[in-house]
Amino acid sequence: MANLVRWDPFRDMVTLREAMDRLFEESFVRPRGALAPVEGVASLALDVFESDDDVTVKASIPGLKPEDIDISITGDVLTIKGETHGEREEKQGNYHVRERRWGAFQRAVSLPTLVKADKADAVFENGVLTLTLPKVEEVKPKSIKIKAK
Repeated sequence: MANLVRWDPFRDMVTLREAMDRLFEESFVRPRGALAPVEGVASLALDVFESDDDVTVKASIPGLKPEDIDISITGDVLTIKGETHGEREEKQGNYHVRERRWGAFQRAVSLPTLVKADKADAVFENGVLTLTLPKVEEVKPKSIKIKAK
């Protein structure tokens, strides 16, 4: 037997709060670029971790050459950008799955502490970019010895 539902004209109306919650979630919590990039623009997955002496950033950037990647540090913001040049769509045959992306990418991330940009070390191996950024002396942890009397 079919269930009957009483018609309520206000049930489908969205409250202002729900609309703002949805806007906030789509813009900041789960931005479109992180899940489904706009055509031609891709996001870049990063790992950032910190030791006593430096900050290490690892980024997976397969299929690029080191000269196609631009890295810059301004204050405490690290920016990695580049462009992948994919194969252009061929008119022969039909694609069943097409997931390889091409186009420009850019990722800016705030570093947990200030670093010495001029002493940075960048290594690109097997599609993984590893940046080692030494911390400035002022932010390195210092131990203080206690003298007993």
